[in-house]
Amino acid sequence: MIYLRNILPIFLLPTGIALLLLVAGLLLRRTALCWIGIAVLWLASTPFVGDAAMRAAEGWQIRKPISAVPACQAIVVLSGGRIQAPGDPPVSEWADADRFYGGIELYKAKKAPLLVFTGGWSPWQPEAKPEGEVLIGYAMDLGIPRDHMLTTAKVVTTDEEAHAVADLLAAHPGTNAAPRVLLVTSAYHMQRAQMLFARAGIETVPFPVDFKVPVGRKFTLLDMLPGSTGETDTAIRELYGLLYYRLRPRGV
Repeated sequence: MIYLRNILPIFLLPTGIALLLLVAGLLLRRTALCWIGIAVLWLASTPFVGDAAMRAAEGWQIRKPISAVPACQAIVVLSGGRIQAPGDPPVSEWADADRFYGGIELYKAKKAPLLVFTGGWSPWQPEAKPEGEVLIGYAMDLGIPRDHMLTTAKVVTTDEEAHAVADLLAAHPGTNAAPRVLLVTSAYHMQRAQMLFARAGIETVPFPVDFKVPVGRKFTLLDMLPGSTGETDTAIRELYGLLYYRLRPRGV
């Protein structure tokens, strides 16, 4: 399933659609299909389209000041992915540090007595430690007491994270049967994460971080020049994921 989950969306993303149109145009000798494919690739790679898609995925959220965040039973920091850098021994490097530091900031502001990291793990890097174990070590270096932190077992998807956190909090003596937590994750990922945590029986207060579109950015002609489709593909993939879980029956 992990392979299907990552491969199938490729053909529904702008890059995949453009490639399919180009191949179809060449095979069928239809120049129009080739030009449409080029246009899709061009538009998807512009900052104008990428920013619009990303803000839609982010749900037009804003970064909240710590003072405006209510106190909860726990702070839950979702895994953001780490990279095993080349070398011997391999070094684990950040993919996104905003989630970690957002959780630390909330804890130091006394917004919750418990800091929970999820054990993000990739089957493509089986030798790597689960992310939660690594982040607990970093947090201890910053002065967070070890007995104030928990981590889940290995998890691969957000759905797994939600259920693993629910099981972890259910077994913890300091939380009740219907926990309310501060949820820390990237802004573009927050809508899907909140939905899945609600289905797992956890009420969440969102604390989005890692925003991709800066505030006050002015449109210029440079925004219509092609660059990379990365932002657009990431945003649309997230919106597809949100739609998938909304349509999927509960318990499946």
